[in-house]
Amino acid sequence: MDYVRIGDKVISISKINSTIDEILELRCKGYSQQEVAKILNIDRTFISRLESIGEVRKGGKIAVVGFPVANKEELERELKKAGVDFIFLLTEEERQRFVKDQSGLELVNGLFDIISKVRKYQHCIILASNARSKLLSALLDCHVYTIDIGKSPLKEDVYVDVNRVLKIVESIKE
Repeated sequence: MDYVRIGDKVISISKINSTIDEILELRCKGYSQQEVAKILNIDRTFISRLESIGEVRKGGKIAVVGFPVANKEELERELKKAGVDFIFLLTEEERQRFVKDQSGLELVNGLFDIISKVRKYQHCIILASNARSKLLSALLDCHVYTIDIGKSPLKEDVYVDVNRVLKIVESIKE
């Protein structure tokens, strides 16, 4: 039975199922809820509620982005142990090299590629200057947790308190 009557409406079950399949397929490909809503001409809140109904793991996948980080290796090691899914940390030297070694177009494409990757995660912890934290928060479609490591513009590596970051990771997992 593909059709059901609800009051004076006739509802197609297969249309509902195919739309849900399409929503999930686009979300798995990395599209944001807002992008999927626009593509399918549906309300974004419907997508959010649909995902809540089917959610089986609280916490979700976690990304950590930070620069310029003095204790990068230590932080990476501890984040991997804690099960963080995506880690993108740069020292000031690496950040400067990233900017200088590319043409303008390559730089923009590289930044969009990183942002696109991070947007696939449900949670992102940002370790950056106050201005960079605000900018990244605005660009991401996930739960964002910021740790301001200084006032913009930062010109030197900054030591990041590993335990502070790990406490956020653990609170997300709970």
